[in-house]
Amino acid sequence: MFPFNFFSPIERLRYEPFYKKNYTVDIKRDDLIHPFISGNKWRKLKYLLQDAHKNGRNHLVTFGGAWSNHLLATAAAAASFGFKSTGFVRGELVDNANLKLCQLFGMQLIFVEREAYRNKQHVFDHYFGQDKYAYFINEGGASSLALLGCAEIIDELRTDYDHIFCACGTGTTLAGLSMGLKQRNQQTKLHGVSVLAGGDFLLEDIKKLYGEADNITIHTSYHFGGYAKTKPPLMDFTKSFVSSTGVLIEPVYTAKTFYALMDLIENNYFQEGARILVLHTGGLIGILGKIDEF
Repeated sequence: MFPFNFFSPIERLRYEPFYKKNYTVDIKRDDLIHPFISGNKWRKLKYLLQDAHKNGRNHLVTFGGAWSNHLLATAAAAASFGFKSTGFVRGELVDNANLKLCQLFGMQLIFVEREAYRNKQHVFDHYFGQDKYAYFINEGGASSLALLGCAEIIDELRTDYDHIFCACGTGTTLAGLSMGLKQRNQQTKLHGVSVLAGGDFLLEDIKKLYGEADNITIHTSYHFGGYAKTKPPLMDFTKSFVSSTGVLIEPVYTAKTFYALMDLIENNYFQEGARILVLHTGGLIGILGKIDEF
């Protein structure tokens, strides 16, 4: 039922600020997995979809903001594999390109006031608690099953790295990467770049998901004002990076990750000759929500 079995490529990153100090910087192109079910979105959904199918649930119900990559990925996955889908959207009624695509893939959208949205299980139970075919998927796909898909990223690496970087919103991807490293008995250091303000709580969330976070560092100084917030230096960096590498990144997640790496390199954070991998977590449709800022 689920024919997606992707092995995303790893490319050497040719961006002058990254290699001028004798570092090796590679990028794992999970953005190339699928146009809409891309990056860590597919990784986190893969085993949730299998679980829903195994338990006879044909209606995926999930949560996200108006520009949520996860909502779009879930809508596209549902259409691809024969599920119905409903998305609870946080906040006031809006209309944008991302939500239009969700609807085009057949997702029903229900807008929920922000205060009520905080208790997602209650929202699900209110609307679908009596529906035996409805399957709850948390915001961003956060779950123990999501860890399994993210852990598989490590299995796809053909060389060892000293450091692996990825954007961090819920901590699920980092927890899965940590699981994968432990399974292979690797000592690679993991780095999460918090895309939201006050990201210190992420380590505790990762511990709740996986039980430990000893090999993880969360960098909390690169959020540029908070989730989905930007500032001119971030936007200037995004333009420079994309035009110099041909690799599209967006300012909500991936640009903050690469900016953090550039800043750490410039401040001699790494040892000489460090081998660094950056996970491109996809979600590129989100750039449309910021396109007027360029």
